[in-house]
Amino acid sequence: MDVMKSPVSLCTGVTYDRSSIQTWLSQGHNTCPATMQILPTTDFTPNLTLRHLINVWLQHQPARSPGATTKPSSSAVTKSEVLEIVKNLNGEINQLSTSLVKIVEFVKCSSENRRYFVSLSDAIVNVVGVLVDCDVVEVCESVVAVLDLVVLENNGVKEQLNKEIFRCDIDRKYLSKFLMILRKGKLSSRIQTARFLDFIALDADSQRKIAEEQGLLYELHVFTSTETNRFALEAGLSALIAVSTTRPARKELVRFGIVQTIGKILSGSETARAVVEKSLKLLETVATCTEGRSAIGKCEECLLAIVTRLMKSSRAATEHGVTVLWSVCCLARDTAAREVVGKVNGLTKVLLVMQSDCSAGVRQMCGELVKALRVVNNNKNYSKSCLASYDTKTTHIMPY
Repeated sequence: MDVMKSPVSLCTGVTYDRSSIQTWLSQGHNTCPATMQILPTTDFTPNLTLRHLINVWLQHQPARSPGATTKPSSSAVTKSEVLEIVKNLNGEINQLSTSLVKIVEFVKCSSENRRYFVSLSDAIVNVVGVLVDCDVVEVCESVVAVLDLVVLENNGVKEQLNKEIFRCDIDRKYLSKFLMILRKGKLSSRIQTARFLDFIALDADSQRKIAEEQGLLYELHVFTSTETNRFALEAGLSALIAVSTTRPARKELVRFGIVQTIGKILSGSETARAVVEKSLKLLETVATCTEGRSAIGKCEECLLAIVTRLMKSSRAATEHGVTVLWSVCCLARDTAAREVVGKVNGLTKVLLVMQSDCSAGVRQMCGELVKALRVVNNNKNYSKSCLASYDTKTTHIMPY
């Protein structure tokens, strides 16, 4: 909520502060944060008009009162102080808490500070080590806040954290603390925890261990199903996608009610595009098991939401949606699901997807869906469709 210092515009026409958008792009994103459009170029142009308006506005603001404080431009914690803290990160809870708060303040200040922190010998190991014997939620939250800030600073941090957390039998001590934060922590810490679990789920072994930690998968589902905050939903869905790589994990999610949860999320009128895309991606993952396909076929709200979102989101979201419909209507041959999709003009939507810039695999699934959905035309509620005799080899359909 600060005033922009250097407004710049992306090729999408959306304006951001230079430092904010540079941070976003440096983290590997290739989309516009506001519209979630894929950026053909990450170049940006100074918004001179807005910069002029900001300067005019600032000139007309009343002067600060003598007692007013200004936001510091740099961290009050110095590099030498952080070095000393890292070397002696132990002691009483109050001392630990104070030390970690200082580290959070330091790494939050700038990318330079984060790079300095991760370059310190044993900095990551010592901070993570606090989790082993500490059961104080606030202290564990500070640890996660530090890790969440530095995990993307360079390519080796994620790997180092993965190795440290999942070595031998120590992982259960660490994972239990993440579970504790998801249950008792404040919203920002729960978001950071879900995001952090996504970051460290780098291989099949770590993904399996996270999914098998007693209660962790359930709490991630509860977090996703009860929060309405966009960033909470994104973090929760991303974590679930990352760890749902085994059939037992997917079956557990279905048992928890993930299909109904996603149905509600997709039915929301103000659901962000990124959330829609991740929701459909998770549904696609769940639909790879028999239980998932059965649950989706029985959830009318979910099916209706998928069809509604089919042409209103990103290309990736559309392709995830088609894959889910194909899994249920073609692979599982769910007649009831076909009827639900057919009643809401699903056939037309699928035909439109076929004419769009979709991949060859998705186009093939669309062709099979067209054949499957034509069967429902015998339903007395909507008789024969004008598309009943549509030839799937046709390359154009007239709008109507």
